[in-house]
Amino acid sequence: MTTAADRVITSSTATLSDALDRLGRDGSLLGILPLTNGQRFQGRAYTVKYVPAGHPVGTVGDYLDQVEPGQVVVLDNDGRMDATVWGDILTAMAHTKGVAATVIDGVNRDVAKALELGYPVYSRGRHMRTGKDRVEVLAEQVPVAIGGVQVRPGDLLIGDDDGVVRIPQDIEEEVFRLAAEIDEREDAILAAVLAGATITEARAAQGYHTLQRREK
Repeated sequence: MTTAADRVITSSTATLSDALDRLGRDGSLLGILPLTNGQRFQGRAYTVKYVPAGHPVGTVGDYLDQVEPGQVVVLDNDGRMDATVWGDILTAMAHTKGVAATVIDGVNRDVAKALELGYPVYSRGRHMRTGKDRVEVLAEQVPVAIGGVQVRPGDLLIGDDDGVVRIPQDIEEEVFRLAAEIDEREDAILAAVLAGATITEARAAQGYHTLQRREK
């Protein structure tokens, strides 16, 4: 999916989350955090759904061959903390292919490689135990659940130091319009307080306490 939303988005995930709140839509992926600070990504989701391994045991998948440059690998492992679904081989391949990032509802391992390459990985944490023979791929490019939020193939994901937000495809432009408005008002508040205004005055002038309030 290519739209005007594929431009570079500069608003923070915090601002985008406020814009989503204002529209009454979920999008903040709870508990999904970066391996390290100082990274940012955006891209459209390539989703993979994992389930506990069956009999006979399936595989953890070779889906990365299908992922396009600029996409975000989104792995739903049901929040499992005892079986990893991402490691150094996948990191190196994704980095070489130009994949934007990997987002996991679960854990990853071999974090040294991701840190070495500067490849963005966002997850619930790190653990060394393999997911092979513990989990298997059920489906690719289907709706998945990440941090309590449904992510569909092609949804736009944006990540920074605060975590990851999902922007629903049907309201992308509205989210970006509201985020730009929120950024403008918060910049005005900061400028005012640095110029000597009280924070009460500056916030009141820009309607700070209602910037995220749901529109009727």
